[in-house]
Amino acid sequence: MNRITALFDIKYPLIQAGMVWNSGWKLASAVSNAGGLGLLGAGSMYPEVLREHIQKCKKTTDKPFGVNVPLLYPDIDKLMQIIIDECVQIVFTSAGNPKTWTSYLKDHGVKVVHVVSSVKFALKAQEAGVDAVVAEGFEAGGHNGREETTTFTLIPMVKEKLDIPLIAAGGIATGKGMLAAMILGADGVQIGSRFVATPEASSHVAYKNLVVEAEEGATELTLKELAPVRLLKNKFYEEVKALYQTTPSKEELVNLLGRGRAKKGMFEGDTEEGELEIGQIAGIIKEIKPAADIVEEIITEYKNSVLPKF
Repeated sequence: MNRITALFDIKYPLIQAGMVWNSGWKLASAVSNAGGLGLLGAGSMYPEVLREHIQKCKKTTDKPFGVNVPLLYPDIDKLMQIIIDECVQIVFTSAGNPKTWTSYLKDHGVKVVHVVSSVKFALKAQEAGVDAVVAEGFEAGGHNGREETTTFTLIPMVKEKLDIPLIAAGGIATGKGMLAAMILGADGVQIGSRFVATPEASSHVAYKNLVVEAEEGATELTLKELAPVRLLKNKFYEEVKALYQTTPSKEELVNLLGRGRAKKGMFEGDTEEGELEIGQIAGIIKEIKPAADIVEEIITEYKNSVLPKF
């Protein structure tokens, strides 16, 4: 038992990221049942939808699971009340100041983890009283830090400064990737993109198929003036790229982005006009398979990996 398995009472130190439009109750419960920690992605759920997913998760797994809450969510007080009402024991927070809600959650017996992209923010999270930190390199999909620090660079730097458990994220999809992160100092890993390509992910199959088809260089981090996000290159991405050629104002970028782009792409399957968030690691994902099989593959490869001799 290591610090992450002890903290969450799980079999493997492997967390499924709470990704918007992907991480519903089917995926979270499947990963938890397989020995990892499944997370519900509350960022794309109305409060009552989150309640429904929590209740369904409870019915489909007797193992621990958690909720990922972006702190910039507009009705966050309603989300937090539902989390307390439904007795959720684990919350991962992201995209905001951890001081805002950490004490409230911990006062209600919730274990709190915060996602960061730098040593500076890792230390701020520790000072805020979180139980663990996810340090995410800019290889990751979705919204990222502005520092563009890679996972292999970030993990040892954070490990050197941090006292609480450290979870590595960004560019990890295999057992060997997990082993590399652990050797660099992580106590566990958080994996997102690999779990997009599963039957259990709540996203549209057209989006999942594009993830499987992705090759090296298929994604790019963009829209840094708004909130840096790693996207698959599609028609919408090309429109963003073309707009950048005109040195656009922030308002022009906001107008192009509009509302509901991520839902349109990942959930509704509009692969041309939608925002398709995925990590660089998509280049090695070659098939859609059940979440439990992915967990088993990762853990088996991790355990069977032998360090090269020289």
